[in-house]
Amino acid sequence: MGWLADESGLDKTAANYVPLTPLSHLRRAADIFASREALVYGNQRWSYAQYMERVTRLASALAGRGVRPGDVVSTLLPNVPSHAEAHFAVPACGAVLNAINTRLDLDTVAYIFAHSGARVALVDASLIDLAEAACAQIGGGPELIEVPDAQAGVAASGRHPLYEDVVAQGDPAFDWIMPQDEWESLALNYTSGTTGRPKGVVYHHRGAYLSTMGQPISWRMVLFPRYLTIVPMFHCNAWCHPWMIPALGGAIICLREITARGVYKAIAEEQVTHFGGAPIVLQTIIAAKDDERLPFDHTVEVFTAGAPPPAAVLAAIEPLGFNVTQVYGLTETYGPVTECTWHEGFEALEGDDRASVKARTGVLMPFMDRITVTDEALREVARDTLALGEIMHRGNGVMKGYFRNPEATAEAFKGGYFHSGDIAFMHEDGYIKLADRAKDIIISGGENVSSVEVEGALMHHPAVALAAVVAKPDEKWGEVPCAFVELKEGQEASAADLIAFCRSRIAGFKTPKFVVFQDLPKTSTGKIQKFELREQAKTL
Repeated sequence: MGWLADESGLDKTAANYVPLTPLSHLRRAADIFASREALVYGNQRWSYAQYMERVTRLASALAGRGVRPGDVVSTLLPNVPSHAEAHFAVPACGAVLNAINTRLDLDTVAYIFAHSGARVALVDASLIDLAEAACAQIGGGPELIEVPDAQAGVAASGRHPLYEDVVAQGDPAFDWIMPQDEWESLALNYTSGTTGRPKGVVYHHRGAYLSTMGQPISWRMVLFPRYLTIVPMFHCNAWCHPWMIPALGGAIICLREITARGVYKAIAEEQVTHFGGAPIVLQTIIAAKDDERLPFDHTVEVFTAGAPPPAAVLAAIEPLGFNVTQVYGLTETYGPVTECTWHEGFEALEGDDRASVKARTGVLMPFMDRITVTDEALREVARDTLALGEIMHRGNGVMKGYFRNPEATAEAFKGGYFHSGDIAFMHEDGYIKLADRAKDIIISGGENVSSVEVEGALMHHPAVALAAVVAKPDEKWGEVPCAFVELKEGQEASAADLIAFCRSRIAGFKTPKFVVFQDLPKTSTGKIQKFELREQAKTL
């Protein structure tokens, strides 16, 4: 099907077929954008020519230390230049990049070292004790290369080779080992593992490349963006953005610690044009104190994901100079694969109506084939905002599968879709709206209650900074909504106040029956750890 009657001589050759890989973006940028800024970290700056040389030296040095194609190289690094360099250097020597969450506990880091079979690990000097303990726990582990950070006051232990020394040892003329097949593995990212051991998600070169080409369309990017690293590079490889920015000749502005002052400073002084982040980052910007803010005169484009942003947050941040686009994805989908595409039909919307539409999960990005919401028989649910189903993904932005776990891979791909485990409904125009993770839906008296909807109602209260709603077991109703709330600094509200406020906005059976005031437990990417709150709710 689709072939001409005579295809003789129409073969794949070196001239007309090159496997897709995001590595090509840096090689191109180093040629045509050689003198432009590629990386910025405080007062340190590297051009694309310098970036390319450092990446090449690191690839050469890793190969010289015995790293072979197909081997795994881990990182335990914050958002610093060495982490961006590793995103190109590790695959440039044919290896697979395994960026590890820097906030994981010892046992999980040890498990990832062992399960991935990492040969080498690039480790921030502040985390070297953790890496050493993880290696000791498994009786081996990767060779550790230490990355100190003078700018952040992080000194080396002196017990391991230093990153800059290793880079200096590399050959700047090293010939990159490019993939021979775009299905070759590029990265290995472990899920958060809140229940059971984390699973190793395998990315291929094709998927990452197409993500880097599709996201700029969704983000309305033009040449030379100035991108601020807020999404951790260990989280879905920062949504593939370190590989994407060189395609546009842009600059990556590295920010080690995410604070309101740091974000405003980067925007004002480095003219940041784009960043991604969870809704908690937007909250941080909104809540910034006067002495943490700096003025800027341009609009900053923001991708937000991780949890549906409350409409109240979107309404509060736009007047500050930020245009927010809601995106959605998972570790298994290279980060974002849907966007709340803004079109002319939405232009007349204002206030809460505008913010409500902006909070939609949206529609598939250009590199995906289909994203829909289905029932258990894989039939698309009615587009009536009422019928709930599971979000299903199909396309080039879906992982190869779970490393060394064929059973979990087969389960995830049943019926020809990747099963997200996320519950949603659909609007008449096909836009998806995430309702909850399957495990977060509250079933009260036989009625489904979306924790996201209840959280959105709470977030409209002027005293609420952050809210999370989980199920609390109940003898009569089976489960009832229980809210955990952080109040804004200097603000007050009682449980009765918040329950009454919610009752005025949503159905009575959806209102929280308990309200607990406390700091909410969060992951390193700003997601609220609801499994901890569910355990607390059981004991109330």
